Amino acid sequence: MILVNTDYIAGKELEMLGMVKGSTIQSTNLGKDIGQAFKSMMGGELKAYNDMMNEARALATKRMVQEAEAMGADAVVNVRYTSASVMQSAAEVLAYGTAVKFR
Repeated sequence: MILVNTDYIAGKELEMLGMVKGSTIQSTNLGKDIGQAFKSMMGGELKAYNDMMNEARALATKRMVQEAEAMGADAVVNVRYTSASVMQSAAEVLAYGTAVKFR
């Protein structure tokens, strides 16, 4: 599956199939939250949260690709990501784009 953040794929004629998306809500465990709270007082990268967001983006992308494959897509164009805080230490990540088929 080809994923691009442009509205075209060089050398390909595209048939638009429709919007696809994938999302997840992730959180860290209490132990990591406490550790990250202390880290935020000292400054620097909050690795546990960074890891959580990387995992969330990967899962959201996987779910978006699965939805595109179910539509018979060859690629997803205009791929975008958005995130929002759902509650303290929990975030939603949404991946979305347009499923396309090569002509």
